[in-house]
Amino acid sequence: MLNLQGYGSSGSDAESETEQASVSTRRTETVTSTTAHLKPPVDSEYSVAKTLAVCAAPLVVPMGQAEVSRALEPTVKEINYNPRYEELFAPVAGPENPFLTQQMRAQKNMLTGFVENAHISDFQFDNQRKTFHSYGYALDPSVDGKGTAPEEGPSYVGHLQAAYDTDGVTVFESAKPKPGAEKRKRVRNDAPEDVEGFLGPWGKYEDEQTVARPSEQVRAEIEEMMAKKHRRHKVKEDKPIEEKSILHIKDPLDYQGRSFLHPPHDVGVNLRKAGAPDRCFLPKAHIHSWTGHTKGISAIRFFPVSAHLLLSCSMDARVKLWEVYNERRCVRTYSGHRQAVRDVSFNNSGERFISAGYDRYLKLWDTETGDVISRFNSRKIPFCVKFHPDFNKQHLFVAGTSDKKIICWDTRSGEVVQEYDRHLGAVNTITFVDENRRFVTTSDDKSLRVWEWDIPVDMKYIADPTMHSMPAVTLAPNGKWLACQSLDNKIVIFSAINRFKMNRKKTFTGHMVSGYACNLDFSPDMSYLVSGDGDGKCYIWDWKTTKLYKKWQAHDNVCISALWHPHEASKLVTAGWDGLIKYWD
Repeated sequence: MLNLQGYGSSGSDAESETEQASVSTRRTETVTSTTAHLKPPVDSEYSVAKTLAVCAAPLVVPMGQAEVSRALEPTVKEINYNPRYEELFAPVAGPENPFLTQQMRAQKNMLTGFVENAHISDFQFDNQRKTFHSYGYALDPSVDGKGTAPEEGPSYVGHLQAAYDTDGVTVFESAKPKPGAEKRKRVRNDAPEDVEGFLGPWGKYEDEQTVARPSEQVRAEIEEMMAKKHRRHKVKEDKPIEEKSILHIKDPLDYQGRSFLHPPHDVGVNLRKAGAPDRCFLPKAHIHSWTGHTKGISAIRFFPVSAHLLLSCSMDARVKLWEVYNERRCVRTYSGHRQAVRDVSFNNSGERFISAGYDRYLKLWDTETGDVISRFNSRKIPFCVKFHPDFNKQHLFVAGTSDKKIICWDTRSGEVVQEYDRHLGAVNTITFVDENRRFVTTSDDKSLRVWEWDIPVDMKYIADPTMHSMPAVTLAPNGKWLACQSLDNKIVIFSAINRFKMNRKKTFTGHMVSGYACNLDFSPDMSYLVSGDGDGKCYIWDWKTTKLYKKWQAHDNVCISALWHPHEASKLVTAGWDGLIKYWD
């Protein structure tokens, strides 16, 4: 035990000596490191001079409050601190614009000036606003009444004289009655038991005089006023001018004594057959121009069946007949209207035609001699005219007029035999359908009506909010479709049999006809549809696909009409407001 005790005590003494030696070493290092900055620098890799950096201008927090001015932007709407008065109302920093006027320098919080908040009740605001709109004056809102003397009274804006005359009465106050403007008294009898003499509020005034008839002076004044009114609305009827016709060719008869109405044989085409060419083609070139009209063309019509002559009417009040084949001369000029000629129509044989002019006359002409056979006048402007297509009704023709009526005349008696009066606007077109048992009319009232012949009530009325006026309508060669020129720059197709339903799958677009009654036509084999437009262009579409095949500049002004020759595969005629009629192949 003694040995073990000695062993332990000797070991602990050795450890304590070791610990004391290590503690003394650490103390020496600490003292050395704390006094290293007092020693001179030693040039070595790990010297203090190389590891320490000297800052010549350290950050110093001032002890007193700094006088730093904070500038506020004039456009700032919100700030995050509480600024002083001097900061809020300091002048705007930066250079002043020397070009600003006094009005531009003024402070604004809206476009027209500076609006201050005014505390006023809703009733007073509405009261003054309505008073200003009704009477022309209102209380001055810029004067609060505190600084004005009582004897001066309120201040007004607007019509000051009216305000002072009425003592500033508002719309919610009753004005004081003017002196001398007392209400007239009525004779009263409110007793309900007096059945015969009960007057109620309908009694006459006490000083009222009941006059049974006007005096002679008043009667003369009334008659004079009515006569003036009648003269003002009376349409002056111009007497028809002397009709004349000029023949321009030297040989009106051929070697067999036949007139120019007889179709020629030597043109390479059989003009007597009614059949169409087997296949039609697009025209490519301009081959002829007929000149002679001094103003724009209104309408052109081919001679029936043969189409060897072309009839044109113009705004120069003349109708001209042209040759389509051979020398293509002007055959005859018909002059008989005072104003522009709107429409022309041949009868079935072509021996007669009728012209409709803006002078309110319809005139029946002999095509060969140029004589006027008869005249018709309905005192309204005829916009379209058509002979009945049946051979047993060639003495009847219908005309659509500006007073919404369709009038049927008999050329034998010169009298009106039927009137169709159902449209709400001027009648623009008349088209016979269904083997001539019915006819279709269009009007400025944007509707299409179907009529049975000689029955003055429409059997079908077609009007849709999306429809526009259709001033030009053409029947297809097979008689099954109606092509209508709509003023929303479209050609719409209607069925010409049974229901007269619009075919929404067939719509032809691409041209500009808004405002113009541009006539359109089918090719004889019904493979193409041709139309003019308001820019003078001519358009051709494919009938089956409604695809635009061709367009070209045909006229310098509006191309008002386009007709495909019924016997030629690729020839068509266009007429324009430039006074020219052009032939294309």
